[in-house]
Amino acid sequence: MPIPVTCRCGTTYNLRDEYAGQVVQCPKCAARIELPAPPVLARQPQADPVFDRDVFLLRQKHLAISEKYTVGDEQNRPILFVQRPVYLARGCLAVLAAVLAFFAVGILVVVLADFMPHEALRVAFIVLGIFVAIAAVVVVLVALQPKRHVYFYRDASKQEQLLEIRQDRKFMPIVQTFTIQDPAGNVLARLRKNSLTDFFRKRWQCFNPDGSLRCIIKEDSLILSLLRRFLGPLFGILRTNFIICEGQTERVIGEFNRKFTILDRYVLDLKADPARTLDRRIALAIGVMLDTGERR
Repeated sequence: MPIPVTCRCGTTYNLRDEYAGQVVQCPKCAARIELPAPPVLARQPQADPVFDRDVFLLRQKHLAISEKYTVGDEQNRPILFVQRPVYLARGCLAVLAAVLAFFAVGILVVVLADFMPHEALRVAFIVLGIFVAIAAVVVVLVALQPKRHVYFYRDASKQEQLLEIRQDRKFMPIVQTFTIQDPAGNVLARLRKNSLTDFFRKRWQCFNPDGSLRCIIKEDSLILSLLRRFLGPLFGILRTNFIICEGQTERVIGEFNRKFTILDRYVLDLKADPARTLDRRIALAIGVMLDTGERR
């Protein structure tokens, strides 16, 4: 926030907080003004000691139906287990029901088309029926497919849940929203992503429970993001990385980078936020969604 300064000549200024602790010169009388040093911010306590750190290493487990991650500390010692389940049986049932709905609507359309008095009207009715059948498929899939929430556990035994990311709606073709909450159901933050604005630069927004903007997560570079769109990952050279910016500012408080490895390994680095103004539970939830939500 701006620093109010009053010179001995009576002139007042509002200087940016980046000048805190420095000596500036009054542009009117040339007097030297020593600005107070910035306050030392106390670290915000974390809800659980496992989140009380600035670096998290994420490793995705392959050859698994569900999306699973092992979260490690800076020495790569496992500290958390994350899972986004895939309900295979229910998914197959939804697909089967959608196929049956498509054929049921199709047969009904063909039968009703025979009662149309004119050929042109019959063709138009069949075309309309095809769109109705496709709509029926979408409705059935959305109705029967379960929401895919993300669960954070103390370890792979999944006996103690520490965090959860809830998918707010089943059908999210453009705007995707997710709610981060603790095991008691208390909302910590909400994530929002608009697919229409992602072509030039992928971007997520994180909001406080009261609706105020907490941080913005975006690709690390506009130029690199455009190169990725046209050239792809280029054998990992253009791998997608993200930065976390505080509120509406450009102050970077964290990074989420993919390591140059064959398997999916990521580093969530929050050393730029020593006061831990961003709850580490929220930051870790953001990191997981940047992978599973972007289907990287």
